[in-house]
Amino acid sequence: DGGVYDSLILYSTPERYIIEPSNSSDKSLVIDRVSREITLSAKPDIPPHAVRRVIYGIVGIIHLLAGPYLIVIVERRRVGDINGQVIWRIKATEAYSYTRTSLHLTEQQNQYNRQYTAMVQSVLSTPNFYYSTTYDLSHSLQKLYNTTPDFLQMGLMERADQRFVWNHYLMSEFSNQVELRKFCLPIIHGFVYIKPCAINGHGFTFALISRRSCYRAGTRMFMRGLDSEGHAANFVETEQIIEGDSARSSFVQTRGSIPLFWTQLPNLRYKPPPTLSSGLNHLEAFQKHFDNQIYTYGNQVIINLIDQKGPEKALGRQLQEVVNLANNPKIKYEAFDFHHECRKMQWDRLSILMDRIAQDQDAFGYFMMLYDGSVPCIQTGVFRTNCIDCLDRTNVVQSLLARRSLEQQLQRTGILMPGETIKQHPVFETLYKNVWADNGDFCSIQYAGTGALKTDYTRTGKRTILGALRDGYNSAIRYIKNNFNDGFRQDAIDLFLGNYRVQEGEGAALSCPLTVRREKKYWVLPGFLLLAMACCFLCLVSSSVYSMETFMYFLFWVTMTVLTLMAIVYYGTEFVDFPKLRDLAPNRRSD
Repeated sequence: DGGVYDSLILYSTPERYIIEPSNSSDKSLVIDRVSREITLSAKPDIPPHAVRRVIYGIVGIIHLLAGPYLIVIVERRRVGDINGQVIWRIKATEAYSYTRTSLHLTEQQNQYNRQYTAMVQSVLSTPNFYYSTTYDLSHSLQKLYNTTPDFLQMGLMERADQRFVWNHYLMSEFSNQVELRKFCLPIIHGFVYIKPCAINGHGFTFALISRRSCYRAGTRMFMRGLDSEGHAANFVETEQIIEGDSARSSFVQTRGSIPLFWTQLPNLRYKPPPTLSSGLNHLEAFQKHFDNQIYTYGNQVIINLIDQKGPEKALGRQLQEVVNLANNPKIKYEAFDFHHECRKMQWDRLSILMDRIAQDQDAFGYFMMLYDGSVPCIQTGVFRTNCIDCLDRTNVVQSLLARRSLEQQLQRTGILMPGETIKQHPVFETLYKNVWADNGDFCSIQYAGTGALKTDYTRTGKRTILGALRDGYNSAIRYIKNNFNDGFRQDAIDLFLGNYRVQEGEGAALSCPLTVRREKKYWVLPGFLLLAMACCFLCLVSSSVYSMETFMYFLFWVTMTVLTLMAIVYYGTEFVDFPKLRDLAPNRRSD
């Protein structure tokens, strides 16, 4: 059995952490807080003064300036069951420091350590992380079917798809000891929804699972395109599962940043132009990416939804050129200018795209396994959808592809009659739309910092004025976060995944990358802007009689406000919160 303990008891003493399986007489895990040794013990001595805490799993161990921290799950929520096995969402975690005090650190090091711990907490508080102690959440149904009995005997962490295990680095001190595998819990990041439903009197379970890749992981503006290994930013595998009375079926699709070397670094402008990286081999990285995709999923249809005019045009032209140069019969390219085709809220025009790719979707099919063990059909390829962010436009198109596949599966299993659609069943139709909109929101929160745009279409099937206003609000929040907060978020992700590892002695014997020395303009220009705006306001409210002199004062301060704003935009990158822990070069390798 490759399962993991479902519930544990953590005993804390000044010398040790003892983790005991709740409902088992198995050996306990003992962590020595001084020597940092991790062992199994049949009957560890638990002193009466030990602090007792029920926990639901170990996230892992991270090394910061103060020393190692043990991160555990202290609160969880049941999402539902797949294949009769429970899936959990992590609601709260807690970090336990090995060291009892931080007196060995200088005040400066303590400050850096607080920043590092805030980064770890920032990642863990990003919605959502999921796990199961018995079901392999990292693999699709089809992949789990195509495994050997030996594979199923392996521990969950050992056999998990490493692309989607977000605590792989944190668990490294446990996972390299085979005897600890029942404590090694793989955790995925993304979205999971599971709900019992009924149509035409037939009960079934509807599930949607989005798995976010931990390779080239990061935030919207700082992580774009491919790295030198062919890993794409914002890569997410989404699987829609149906469990009926007679069969279990699934449909898989992927999203990922435009598979080229390109950047779009924030500079205070609302939409910085995307820039193709020169002097790098786009074709080689493209081929690495798709060799892996074809090996994993089969044939590929690239659905490119970016604008075919304006700043995005160059990316589309380069992608078309690279597809032509690759000349791979297993890769098909479909360009659809979403904004142009659906302008003025003509969202019904998405049917043009769906008609164009219907034949490919029928050829790819879906995976279905009957409960007698037979497999009448498998999925032979995937749609890899992208827009510029792989969020808003991508989610709309993915929900339409998934709907078409779902109707085919429900018709095949007799839940829907031939020719019947889910639109004829308003209760399920509403649920379906909302689940896909929620999926879009959480994928967007994880990458861009806000909910998705255009979810009113996904939720209701039409574009609304209220939806457009909500999009405006989310766009403004995205702008603020992407310019002034995402450097911290990018650093947090790199720290959590082990792409950056804190060195002992940082801030004392070694320099710390968190050290920032700002130029004077960073403080002077915003200060002067506030002064100029305040003076404009005072000119308007302080004078009871408006004279030419008052007007000239007002005009002067308006001019100062505009000039200061122009100066801030000109030096834009100096005001942006850039990551500090790692180089942002597009060809860097994702560890």
